[in-house]
Amino acid sequence: MENISSTLRSHELTQRNLNAAITDLQKIPEKIKVLFLASNPDGTGQLRLDEEARDIYEKIRLSEYRDSVEFVTRWAVRTSDILQAINETNPTVIHFSGHGTDTDELVLQNTDGSIKLVSKEVIVQVISTVTDKVRLVYFNTCFSYGQAEAIVEHIDAAIGMTQAVGDEAAKVFASYFYSAIGFGKSLEVAFKQAQAALLLEGISGEDTPKLYINAALNADEVILVRP
Repeated sequence: MENISSTLRSHELTQRNLNAAITDLQKIPEKIKVLFLASNPDGTGQLRLDEEARDIYEKIRLSEYRDSVEFVTRWAVRTSDILQAINETNPTVIHFSGHGTDTDELVLQNTDGSIKLVSKEVIVQVISTVTDKVRLVYFNTCFSYGQAEAIVEHIDAAIGMTQAVGDEAAKVFASYFYSAIGFGKSLEVAFKQAQAALLLEGISGEDTPKLYINAALNADEVILVRP
């Protein structure tokens, strides 16, 4: 009986340790990867994309769950780079930064640095082939609301711009959005905090970004880094 009691106590201790380990694991936030794709071809207005990337990175580093958000950049992006970068990095978030047209086209570049326009339909087709892990596509490009709206048929969420967006507004909104994501906030809260950041800085354009959510989801329940 003494041996049986000792064995039971040992099993109970093992079970308690196992439960404690499971609890500790549950406290570790999910890890995500943000793929930042920047393109600023010759013949287009020069944007401060490097400053945008730096500000996003710094805000992520200052967030509570900074170790759960990996920020990866690709520069001077050509059409041939997009699938390669996505397949290499397997991102949770794809962030396009650069120019867009008022006819739903993304402005990328050719090998010689000249402009190459990519239609909304092509971008949607590309994203539809890589949806295993991608949950959010962020278009920090002018007039990108049509692309964002179309893409949410295939993923959880997208952000697009309803009109032209200034450099300062683009980088402030993006950096505070990712800051909130790094604190474990929902997409809804992160989006609203980014709008509030523009107001705090006295920068107009808080209504330019628009958040689109898949019809089966609620923006307040979509959390990319869940504590």
